[in-house]
Amino acid sequence: MAKVGRMKLGSQGMEALKGGIREKVELATKFGVSHVDGNMEVRGDPAYVKAACEGSLKRLQIDSIDLYYQLRIDTRVPIEITIGELKKLVKEGKIKYIGLSEASAATIRRAHAIHPITAIQLEWSLWTRDVEEEIVPTCRELGIGIVAYSPLGRGFFTSGPKMVEKLANDDYRKHLPRFQAENLEHNKTMFERVNEMATKKGCTPGQLALAWVHHQGSDVCPIPGTTKIENFDQNIGALSVKLTPEEMAKLESIASAEAVKGDRYASWATRFTWMNSDTPPLSSWTSE
Repeated sequence: MAKVGRMKLGSQGMEALKGGIREKVELATKFGVSHVDGNMEVRGDPAYVKAACEGSLKRLQIDSIDLYYQLRIDTRVPIEITIGELKKLVKEGKIKYIGLSEASAATIRRAHAIHPITAIQLEWSLWTRDVEEEIVPTCRELGIGIVAYSPLGRGFFTSGPKMVEKLANDDYRKHLPRFQAENLEHNKTMFERVNEMATKKGCTPGQLALAWVHHQGSDVCPIPGTTKIENFDQNIGALSVKLTPEEMAKLESIASAEAVKGDRYASWATRFTWMNSDTPPLSSWTSE
């Protein structure tokens, strides 16, 4: 799995996996969220898990998915039930490895007890570090890989506050608390200090921020999203940025001193984060 990016494949993009390429890549995809009457619904019940996998295999035109993530945790279904169904899919050869996204430490432990969890996807960057207290240590204790999404602060560390001016009207980031004017004025100080340090090191602030995540350990795989080749090249360049322990500490000092202002999601969306991902006990489950 590449440590500097991800590629999203649409129906036409699947052509890229033909001609022997499929065997050379690790393909990850997700399930767990459906849209009903315009509303987002998280699902982890066995019937949905099975149907979602079959649908992905058909759309991707493949026989097996390397890494299958549960995008969000269904708090109505004991995690043991969801993982139990995924375990069946592993035995059937339809998926190879199981991953979770935005799961609490307790949920990860319960899931891992049913079937080994290969990767946990979580938001981790200089301005999102709450996962360091419990989730990261839990993953390391259990030997689970860490996939860090939004390592560039959803683009903030590439160009700072001015990025907001370039966002399209339908870009969801326009509505995130950290990008609102009252918080952005405060948050720009962190960017300025990171940018100052990046200039001294001869790299971009985005590369420095990405390098910080990359230096967290060999078990961490940052996945900055990008739609432009020039941005992809910038992300690749971050691999050449070497940080000393002193420089790592300085960046963490900046992140602490200039603590980010504003939540990472709007209030209505916090129910879809790891902080609200605990599920009912297995004993409460009654199969339909």
